[in-house]
Amino acid sequence: MVVEVSLLKGWLPVALEIVAVVVLLFAIGWRDARWRTRRLPIVVVGTALSGVLVVKVIAPAVGMTDPLPVRVWIWLSGAFGALVLLGVGWSSAHWGRRLAAVLAFVLAAVVGVNGINQFVGYYPTVGAAVAGLQGQQPPGQVSLAQIKDNKDPAGARSGELVGVTIPAVPSGFAHRQELVYLPPVWFHGPRHPVLPVVEMIGAERSKPENWVRIGSAVKTAQAYAAHHHGLGPILVFVDATAAFSNDTECVNGPHGQAEDHLYRDIPAYITSTFGASKNPKAWAVAGFSMGGTCAIGLTTEHSTAFGHFVDISGDLFPNTGDKAQTIANLFGGSAAAYAAHDPLTVIAKHGRFPALTGRYLDGTEEKLHAREATLLITAGKKQGIASKLTVLPGTHNWQFAESAFSYIFPWLCAQLGLERTTTS
Repeated sequence: MVVEVSLLKGWLPVALEIVAVVVLLFAIGWRDARWRTRRLPIVVVGTALSGVLVVKVIAPAVGMTDPLPVRVWIWLSGAFGALVLLGVGWSSAHWGRRLAAVLAFVLAAVVGVNGINQFVGYYPTVGAAVAGLQGQQPPGQVSLAQIKDNKDPAGARSGELVGVTIPAVPSGFAHRQELVYLPPVWFHGPRHPVLPVVEMIGAERSKPENWVRIGSAVKTAQAYAAHHHGLGPILVFVDATAAFSNDTECVNGPHGQAEDHLYRDIPAYITSTFGASKNPKAWAVAGFSMGGTCAIGLTTEHSTAFGHFVDISGDLFPNTGDKAQTIANLFGGSAAAYAAHDPLTVIAKHGRFPALTGRYLDGTEEKLHAREATLLITAGKKQGIASKLTVLPGTHNWQFAESAFSYIFPWLCAQLGLERTTTS
C-alpha cells in the first residue's frame, strides 16, 4: 500500500531525487550560445547566493539551528535556483521549459524537506506524513468518557490510549491535547490498581502524539504487558511546548510556564483522574532530544515529584543557542534563572539525592551527547544519583529514540516497582 511506503529509505526518496534532477536538466536545456555563455552563469551565481540566503537567513529565521546534512542545503538551494532559472531564462524558454522550472522548484523543495525528515525521522512513511499533516488522531485513541465505566474488553487485552484535556492549573500553560496510555491491568477487576507513571516528553519540534506515532511507546508498553499479566506503568504523553515550534526546554519563562505544567498540573490530574500513585518513587520522566534534557532537569530540580529519569540523546543543559542566546530566549535575561536550571549546578547545590535513579542512552554517532552524559553521571555520583550511560547503534533521530526506549523499558519498570529484573 502507498501509505506504507517509506520516506526515510528505499525507492521513493531515490526516485524523487532522480526525477528532480531530470526535470531540472530539462528546464535548463542547451538552448543557444547566448544562453550558455551569458545567462546560465547568472543562474549558477543566483543559485549559490540563494544557498547562502537559505543557510544564513531563512533557516535561522524559522528556527532551524541544528546542523543538517549538506545534501539538504544543496536541495533547498536548488529549489530557489529553479526560481532564478525561471526568471532569467523566461524569454529564451518555451512553455515546456517554463513549466519544468516550476516543477523543478517543487520537486527540489520536496526532496530538501524530506532530507530534513530523513535526518530526524519525523515521518517514517507516506501514511504517517498524511496523518500528521491532516491532524488525524493516533490509531486506537478513545475518549475519557469511553473508559469511565471500566467495562472495556479491548482495554483489558491491550490497554487504551486516551485523549485528555488536562486543566492548566496552576500553571496557566496553554497546551494542546495530551494523551494517556492505561495498561491492561488498569481494566482488570472492579477497582483500578494504583499504578506508577511515566511522563513522556518529545523533541523540540513535536506533538504529544509523536512518542505514540513515531516512537512506538505504546507498542513497547503493550509488548511488556503481554509478558507481565497486563502490568505496566501509566504513560502520559505530555505537551511541553504548546506549539510545534516553541522551544520551552521545559522551563518557566517567556515561552510559557511549561515547567509548572509538567511537575504540578499533570501529576495532580493523573493521580485524581486515574488513581495513580502519589509516591515520587513511582513517577519517572522519559524524553528524547529536548525531552531528554527535560528529563534530567525536571528530576533533579523536582526530586520530590519524580524519582527516576530516562534521558535519550539529551543535552547537557537547556539551550536555544549559545549561553547568551539561551539566557535571553529562555529566561528573559536572568542569569540566575539559567543557573537554577543548569543540571550540573543544580546537582552540586542540591546535596544528596537519596533515591534518584536514571539512565542515559545515546547513539554511536552521538559522541558529544555521550561525553555530556558522562559529565552528568560523574556529578550525580557525588550526590548519590545512581545513573549509567548506554551507547546503542544509531544517531540523533526518532528511530533511535524508539529502539532506545524499547531497550530501557524493562529497567524503568523495575525502578518503578513493577518487577525485579533489570536491563543490564
